[in-house]
Amino acid sequence: MARPLRIQYPGAFYHVTARGNEKKAIYKSKSDRLKFIQYLELSYERYDAVMHAYCLMDNHYHLLLETPQGNLSQIIQYINGSYSSYFNSKHKRAGHLFQGRFKAILVQKDVYAQELSRYIHLNPVRAGLVALPSDYRWSSCPFYAGLKDKPDWLQTDFILGLFGQKKKLAQTSYYNFVQDGLQTNINNPLKETRASTFLGTPDFIKNAIKHMDKQDINDADLPAVRQIETKPSLKEIERTVECVIGKSHPFYSKFSIHVSHRYSGLSLNEIGKYFGKNGSTICQSSRRFKQEIVKNRELKKIMDDMLVELKLR
Repeated sequence: MARPLRIQYPGAFYHVTARGNEKKAIYKSKSDRLKFIQYLELSYERYDAVMHAYCLMDNHYHLLLETPQGNLSQIIQYINGSYSSYFNSKHKRAGHLFQGRFKAILVQKDVYAQELSRYIHLNPVRAGLVALPSDYRWSSCPFYAGLKDKPDWLQTDFILGLFGQKKKLAQTSYYNFVQDGLQTNINNPLKETRASTFLGTPDFIKNAIKHMDKQDINDADLPAVRQIETKPSLKEIERTVECVIGKSHPFYSKFSIHVSHRYSGLSLNEIGKYFGKNGSTICQSSRRFKQEIVKNRELKKIMDDMLVELKLR
């Protein structure tokens, strides 16, 4: 798997996770968790980090944060480094506390913020630690539900604003939204992540890539760069299919779905939403049409022409 890219720019919005080395606990006491939260606050004061949501589990944490100054690495290195030093000193240990690099996914804020915050706040329930998300004191959920007065460094206005302009009603609506996740089989929004780096529409990803500093890309980053740069959008695919065979062609729809499934890099749900079908239908249609292409020389020639047109060959 290609190493995830680090794309940083002012106003970027991220879902960040870091796990304990060898999946070991990174908190052993209440005071450990309080100290970690203190570093979240200090990252706000020192580096202008805007924390939208958080959840401290036993061996990992989740953050939903924004970087007005485009300094994500500086923020997370401060939090992880400071906390590691504290933890090692307190518990008389040495070595790495966290496992490898922290994982940061660049998120299209307006599209995914509310779903990601729900996913984060439901973590303790899914792990069997509490019955209700608001019962878990080591997440931002109690503040969103209006059960506690939020600290100044925690930003809840943006996500709550998506549920109404009146604070109390928005808090109630938001918490009902989170609890609905316990009753329905909601999809994990992180499954729609592209190249282990982006969560957003193709246009969002293209705009985000413009912020990449080519001089900062090293050999370890190249596979991820190639993976992103060679993925056409669904609109590009559909335009290409139309250009090669025309909309009136009897296999226009089948080609559009098959090429999207094979080469867009998007999830089945994302492709299905675009074509007005469910994910399983997309998968079955693509698989069956692939078998037709293998058996039919003319269809194979058309497919080759489309891949050349899309610069995938």
